[in-house]
Amino acid sequence: MKKLSTYLSGSLVVAGLVAQEKPNIVLIYADDIGYGDLSCYGATRVQTPNVDALANKGVRFRNAHSAAATSTPSRYGLFTGEYPWRRKGTGVAAGDAALIIRPSRYTLPKMMKEAGYITGAVGKWHLGMGAESGKQNWNERVSPGPAEIGFDYSYIMAATGDRVPCVFMENQRAVGLEPNDPIEVSYTRNFPGEPTGKDNPELLTKLKPSHGHDMAVVNGISRIGFMKGGNSARWQDENIADSITVHAVRFIERNKDKPFFLYFGTNDIHVPRYPHERFRGKTDMGHRGDAIVQFDWSVGEVVRALKEAGIYDNTLIIITSDNGPVVDDGYADKAVERLRNHKPWGPFRGGKYSAFEAGTRVPFIVHWTGNVRTGVSKALVSQIDMLGTLAELTEIDLSEAWQSDSQKQLSAWLGNDPKGRDYIIGAAGSLTVLTRDWKYIEPGTGNVYDPSTNTELGNSVKDQLYNMVVDRGEYENVADENPLAVKFLKQLLEEEKVKGMGLEL
Repeated sequence: MKKLSTYLSGSLVVAGLVAQEKPNIVLIYADDIGYGDLSCYGATRVQTPNVDALANKGVRFRNAHSAAATSTPSRYGLFTGEYPWRRKGTGVAAGDAALIIRPSRYTLPKMMKEAGYITGAVGKWHLGMGAESGKQNWNERVSPGPAEIGFDYSYIMAATGDRVPCVFMENQRAVGLEPNDPIEVSYTRNFPGEPTGKDNPELLTKLKPSHGHDMAVVNGISRIGFMKGGNSARWQDENIADSITVHAVRFIERNKDKPFFLYFGTNDIHVPRYPHERFRGKTDMGHRGDAIVQFDWSVGEVVRALKEAGIYDNTLIIITSDNGPVVDDGYADKAVERLRNHKPWGPFRGGKYSAFEAGTRVPFIVHWTGNVRTGVSKALVSQIDMLGTLAELTEIDLSEAWQSDSQKQLSAWLGNDPKGRDYIIGAAGSLTVLTRDWKYIEPGTGNVYDPSTNTELGNSVKDQLYNMVVDRGEYENVADENPLAVKFLKQLLEEEKVKGMGLEL
């Protein structure tokens, strides 16, 4: 591997840059954590000391973005390096969705294996499993899945927290399943005699739905979809963080003597929020605030494991989130009532599901002892560049066809390049173009507002243009006053749309 100083300026060498061979890479991918949810990003009513410690000795980005404003497409972009809006079927996946990423596709974990890394996926998945939607046999090995897109080891949630089946899959087999109690799943009709949240509210001993989420009851919480059997394998929501954290730590311990790439997808802030009792009451914001504390604990456990294994200094740690925040996303957990002056979206408008900035502007922290310029960066960065940037780091030569939308941004990610990308294309119903100065949102016919989640979705039948230098809250549409800027950004967007047409990746 080349000396990293090849990529960086002399000033970083003076600052103590250390060239290292094949650093371990840990990607901690939070779910639904907003720009303003961490204390290192300005939160005052919740403290995240473990995250803050990495931010204080790493690079904390102020203009970093997920690939989309929801879970499944963000993960698709993360693992493929392709904007998810280019590909049909990359919307929020149902619990019985087939694998969204084709096994033939070149992916981030495949690239890391090519670079000589052991690869692991632990936690939130939400990319589907199996060859055909609704046809999975959850009582056998479900394929294709994480292994087929490049992961040597996986311990994942079968779908996502609020959708059945509510079981963990280790190397694509349900954990703790009894053969005489097989799992059955349906997203069209209930199984005879099975209770639901709608018809049996007395069984909802932990959380009740605020909207939707009133089907199968799994351990005191009703979900989306219907499920029968698999009782011994069903998770307890308060133990999810413990379970996935333990397996992330075990992966580190087992592979400490060889380079590894670990994707650790946490679930805490995604609904249904039901943190372990040892975290309840740690904030005055109810389950949502306490779940952020629980997430911070998981980060601390990963750091502790790296230090105990003696590999902390040679591990590149990235912490970010799949999309912006949502407060009421379907469960009556008092998150709205207890929010008060806490602003999960920070100074931005919108949130999860929104084309406005808070939909995709997320925390992004890069820590690597001796190899980053510590401090705060204003560089424009995107998770879509995970593939290209780690290829640059590991010296994997990506052909133009495989690179797709992913750029080499190692210098920016290590804090040396203060500018980063020239622009990012975003998607949340309407497509957007974000530069360091401007934000353009194309006209769309989608809903302007979602009353169930209390979210401004950012859609409009008119062109929208915002000056992000003076109006980061996107409150003043200046499209009429800046026709040349609108014309340029619209043309840029059209060129991006055409660029991916007919390219089978």
